[in-house]
Amino acid sequence: MALPTVLPYIGQLYDLPQQISENITNLQALKVLYVSTNPLISAFAFSLFLFPIFLVVSEINRNYSQVDRVWSILPTIYNAHFAAYAHATGLSTRRLDMLLLFSTFWSARLTYNYWRKGGYSIGSEDYRWDVLKEYISPPLFFIFNVVFISLAQSILLFLVATPTYVLLLSAKSAPAWTTADVVFSRGWGFLVFLSFYADGQQWTYHSAKKDYQETAKVPKGFDQETLDRGFNTTGLWAYSRHPNFAAEQSVWVLLYGWSCWVTQTYYNWSGIGAVAYLILFQASTWFTELISAKKYPEYKEYQKRVGKFLPKLPGGPPGDFSDKRGSKPAVK
Repeated sequence: MALPTVLPYIGQLYDLPQQISENITNLQALKVLYVSTNPLISAFAFSLFLFPIFLVVSEINRNYSQVDRVWSILPTIYNAHFAAYAHATGLSTRRLDMLLLFSTFWSARLTYNYWRKGGYSIGSEDYRWDVLKEYISPPLFFIFNVVFISLAQSILLFLVATPTYVLLLSAKSAPAWTTADVVFSRGWGFLVFLSFYADGQQWTYHSAKKDYQETAKVPKGFDQETLDRGFNTTGLWAYSRHPNFAAEQSVWVLLYGWSCWVTQTYYNWSGIGAVAYLILFQASTWFTELISAKKYPEYKEYQKRVGKFLPKLPGGPPGDFSDKRGSKPAVK
């Protein structure tokens, strides 16, 4: 499924704002405009529409986590858009409907985790932005906000959903539903569950650490050494330093693989989103660990013992530091 399937419709991108403004009060005309506009173009236009909103709100509030607040929602909105377009134009929708279902699960999991960590609280902001501002001047940070935080991230959240557009196009020729679709859709479900499980382990650990720091009492199921270490090395985190990130990236790589399978190609242009997502996670995780290594004395040792995303080959020292654990038993 090649990029030329999109190029003939580029002109619609320039005409869309004027057409919407001219028909803003005419619901029927807007419906006609919706089905007559290439869905990839309208989705991309929406990502560009959000850019100045993110920029202005972030600069007015001096809070640069505006994109973070909709990170868990936008990809599913794009997936819903592609599914709605298929319904509106009479295409086969079973594959897209199933994808949308699991995409909704993905959004629910990520939104819930962001909420319980206080991400939607007034004034809440990713701590890494303050750290980054220590390294670059205010003018450069403004440029960074324009180019990356507000624009590039908005476009990225559109790009990760572009394999769904490829699935939409394939609805005209590919079989409506196959065993492979079952595997891919259930794979999405498994990865979402894995992310949720890893999030839960992280939340449980940090909640126990907070209680321990406030009461000086070790909560049940934990030992003092593990809590004093300051970062989680239990459960999945004994095998991967970021199991939730590993599953999160795999979700979008799997969606891209699904589009390749359905179109019977080894690769297609929609892989741009998955690749960009992987690059972003590599960079952001590197920065996160740079901060963690300065904050926690044993973190560098943890990096040697445990793989960043994928587990290391067996034979090395245990990732949970059980070989260094003292004689203090876990409270039961």
